[in-house]
Order: sequence, then structure tokens, then C-alpha cells
Amino acid sequence: MKIILTAIFLLALGATLPAAEKPNILWLTSEDHGPEMGCYGDKNARTPNVDALAARGMLFKRAWSNAPVCAPARSVIISGLYTSSSGGQHMRSMVPVPQQLKLYPQFLREAGYYCTNNNKEDYNLRKPAGLWHESSRAAHWKKRAEGQPFFAVFNSTKSHESQIRTRPHRQIADPAKMRVPAYHPDTPEVRQDWAQYYDKVSAADADAGKLLQEIEAAGLTADTIVFYYADHGSGMPRSKRWPSNSGLHVPLVVFFPEKWKHLAPKEYSAGGQSDRMVSFVDFAPTLLSIVGIQPPSWMQGHAFAGPHQSQPQPFLFGERGRMDERMDLVRSVTDGRYLYLRNYFPHVSQAQRVDYQFQTPTTRVWSALFDAGKTNEAQSIFWRVPKAPEELYDLRNDPDEVRNLAASNEHRAVLEKLRQTHREHLAAIRDVCFLPEAELHSRSAGSSPYELARDDAKYPQARIIAAAELASNLDPTALPELANLLSDSDSAVRWWATLGHLMRGSSAVTAHEVALNTALRDASPDVRIAAAEALVRHGGDGSRSAALPVLADLAAPEKNGVLVAMSALTAIESLGDKAASLHPLVRELNPNGVSPDGRYNGYVPRLIQNITPNAKAPGQPVKPKRKKA
Repeated sequence: MKIILTAIFLLALGATLPAAEKPNILWLTSEDHGPEMGCYGDKNARTPNVDALAARGMLFKRAWSNAPVCAPARSVIISGLYTSSSGGQHMRSMVPVPQQLKLYPQFLREAGYYCTNNNKEDYNLRKPAGLWHESSRAAHWKKRAEGQPFFAVFNSTKSHESQIRTRPHRQIADPAKMRVPAYHPDTPEVRQDWAQYYDKVSAADADAGKLLQEIEAAGLTADTIVFYYADHGSGMPRSKRWPSNSGLHVPLVVFFPEKWKHLAPKEYSAGGQSDRMVSFVDFAPTLLSIVGIQPPSWMQGHAFAGPHQSQPQPFLFGERGRMDERMDLVRSVTDGRYLYLRNYFPHVSQAQRVDYQFQTPTTRVWSALFDAGKTNEAQSIFWRVPKAPEELYDLRNDPDEVRNLAASNEHRAVLEKLRQTHREHLAAIRDVCFLPEAELHSRSAGSSPYELARDDAKYPQARIIAAAELASNLDPTALPELANLLSDSDSAVRWWATLGHLMRGSSAVTAHEVALNTALRDASPDVRIAAAEALVRHGGDGSRSAALPVLADLAAPEKNGVLVAMSALTAIESLGDKAASLHPLVRELNPNGVSPDGRYNGYVPRLIQNITPNAKAPGQPVKPKRKKA
């Protein structure tokens, strides 16, 4: 008894078992697909390998990615932090991680694990040196030392968005049998894309099968815990990139062999299904718990397996930021039955033109039908501007999320509960992405966005989010208060106040045209850009004449840096013919400038090409200088 009590005490302190007494852990991951699998009851699916894994393991019916696109989703997994909290939400943002925080492979390596990743990383966070023993196409658990436990990730790209549109394609799934969701038009192109999507999910399943066979052949099945999951919803438009259930709901199947069932979720049973709501932010603490490490308090998820597993959580949270060069700010929360979305940029559509998304035939045919006035109400939501500031969907009765209940008196209590839950979540995790992206980096210079978010002197979160709420609710009665905020001491508050005028249109801009002209001289480039866009779009001739040079000046990456230039060029693009006088200048811009990382290289050239499509494409930008941390 004394020995048992001592073991329990050591475990409670976070002590780990000797390496030889630890389970192997295998993660089989795939890209861009939701729970369109046989084990989830989808009759169109052909996924025998994951179905078999589920039959001897357990699937989670309500698992979410926390972001509807790869890089932020993977950043959540590797860190145990929401990207809105770490600052790594925007695509390719590459923000630093504070030295006092560790990514999960660091914990596992310290616990004696051989850690490999084969091979996609794609984090929005700067990884420390030596994160993996090996991260490459050749990485494999077989390279570990004899007797060493392994943690291995194998990622299949077979179901990636790009594979939906690859032609020629040997068709297996029957397009005529596809269920076309209510938000998509029912056309041959859409049906073909959905059928090809199912074929590609089958290919990802086959990859998982081969790796499971390797484990079996090596005699390791009884010693290996297996997770299978996808990185976010399907690669079809209105799933990938959109933080609704269609973009965040993922398959998650886990297998705990008999030897390690004491580490399984409490509800685990062979062939069972769990109603527990889990998301990617829970993965890192779950891994640590499985190997006997108490998850650190700074991790924002909750372990769902191992000795440190928590009670089931009542809510799941999603988030969207900038997708390539397209800025947006959306937050979502579900209680499993209802989904709430808060759109802080209602003046841009769900369907902002991300070039990669428009390469899919479904996107192009859907866009053409909307432009021709041939889409119904459900099919038009994706393209319409403005977006509703708040959306509420009943996932049980409206699984395609096309009937917004936010204005329903019958659902008022649900709306208010989820709205309040959302606000409490923003405060609890210190969501730092309510700053313009350029300020996210400039205010955190010398530290990190995560640390910035916890310094109220540098980031007065409550005031900034209150301004964002006021600006984006589109309530015309909020205009006097927004006008007062134009002179606030914090530039992010002023930015939101200026956006609030832009979002409300002509009457709001006309009412405060003098103050917005003053904002053209603001110390913050983002405030100047928002004011200029509002005045060019809705102001008088004098205001337009004053505003256009501001946009011209700030559009130069060489002078202002890539982030400011992206904002100015986005404004110029959105203004269309009203900014036509700037197009010759845009055509001649040098696309190079200071940016947080070389992965931003393509954004400015693409904006230039969008604004002046008949111009010669700008030359390949050189690797930009990086701002010193």
C-alpha cells in the first residue's frame, strides 16, 4: 500500500514513468476534411481503415479545430494556446513564443520520447531549435533508440483542398449521389467537386491504413495509442476558412490498447462514441497528461485522457483572422446544439477573394450564379455584404447553418448566453488580435504578442474590445459614442471608431466628415487608412481629394512596411473606380518592404495584380528585411 501511495503522490506532482514504461503515441493526421467518413455514418464515404480503428477504439462526435485553416489550427495544437491569445492567428504571421512557454514536443522529449513529424509543420509561431528529433519526409519512429518510446506524427496531404480540383481525376464516387449542402448551388461542377472530395478522403484513409499496418507488422499495436484527426473542415468553400461548424467540425478517432486503457478518456469503450466536446487546444494538455505530466496552468485547453483529464467542457471556440491578404475578424462558440458567430468586420463578405479558394470550380460557378442573381437566399449568404454582426444557428435542425436565428425572440436566451460566453472567453484568454496587425507587431516589439496581451498599459483589452463591439454592431444610435472615440488616447480604439463610421456608410461619414478629415493626420497609419477609405467612398469632393494622397503614400511597402501597405492596398482595391487615379502609382510599386517574415512575400504582389490586372506582374520580391525583435 505504501508503494502504491508513493506512486500516486509522484504522479500528482507531474513525475513521469520511466521511458520503458510509457506508451508509444501515433498521430495520423489528414488535411481539409470533416467527418465525412463511414464511422460517422456518412453513406457516401469509403474509409475502411479509420472505420476499423473506430470499431476497436472510440470516436468523438463533437470535435473541433479552433481555426478553419491549416496554419492557425496547427499553431493551436503545437502550443496548447488559442492563436488569438498567442498572436499567431493571421496566416504566416510567425510570431515569437515567450521563452517561458514550451511547445508540446519539448515536454515529450524531456520525458524521454523520440519525437518525429512527417512532415508538415506550417505553424504561425516561431519554433525553437531542436523542437523535433526529426521533421522531414523521412522522419519515422523506427529511427528511435532501442526501447525508447516514440511520439510520431504522419500527415497525409491526399485530401488537401488542392486535390479537389486536380484534373484529370479517375472518378470513383458518383456525383449523382452526393448531398449538396443548402449553401451550395446544385450544379454539375459542384457535384463533381464533392465527389472528388470523397475520393480524396478515401486516399487519406488509405494512407492511415498503411501506417497502422506498419505498427501491426512491428508488433507494436498493443503498446501504441493512436489518434486520427483532420486539421479542419472540408476544403470546399464555406467550410475551409470559415469558423462555422462546417469549417471546424473534424473527425477524431482514438485507440487505447488494453495495456493503456487506464489512460483513456473516462467514457472510453471499444467501438464507442463520445459526446464530450473537445478541440485542438485540448491536444497538448492531453498528450502531457497521457505521459504523466501535469499540464501547465498557462495552457488553455483541458486534458481529455490520462490521469490529469478534466471534466467535459461546456463550450468550444473558433476564430478567424487574416486569410492570406484578406483581413477579417470572426469569433465563434458552440454548446454542441447552437452555434454563435460574432462578425467584427461585417463590411467584408465571407467570400473575400482568396485566390487559392477561387481555383476550385465550385467557387467560380457559385460566384457567377450569385453575380447573375441566380442564387437563392441560403446560397447568397456567403457573398452578401454586410454580414450580420451576429449569427445563431441550430445545428440540430439546420446542420447547413443557413437560417440565422439571431433576431428570433424564441432564441433570445440562447443568443444572450452564447454572446456572454464569447465575451468572457475573449477576456479569459486575453485575445490580442483586436489590434491592427501592424500594431500587433509594433506594440510587442522586444517581447511577444502573448506577453503584450497581458500588459494592460500596452494593450488595454477591455477598452479596445468594447470599441470593436460598438463599431461592428451596425447600430446607428452608437454613432455619437463612436465619434467621441475618434479622439481616444489609444490608436486601436481610434481605429475601431473610424471603422465604425466606414461600416455604417454615407450618413455616418457625412455626419462626422470633419473629424474623419482630422483622422487623416492621425499618428497611426491604420487609422489614416480607415479614414481615407471612408472619405473616398462616402465623403464630399474635398474630402476625397484629401484622402486619396494618404492612401497613395501608405501603399508603398518600401516606405511603410508590408503590413501597412497591405492595408492601404486593400482599401484601394475595395474602392474600385473611386481610387482609379491611384492605379498607375500602384502598378509601379516596388512590392518589397519590411515584414515579420518572408512568408508574407506573395501578398503585396497579389494585391497589386488584383488592382491593376492588365499590368505586368511585379517581379518576385526579394526576401524582406525582418524587424528586430
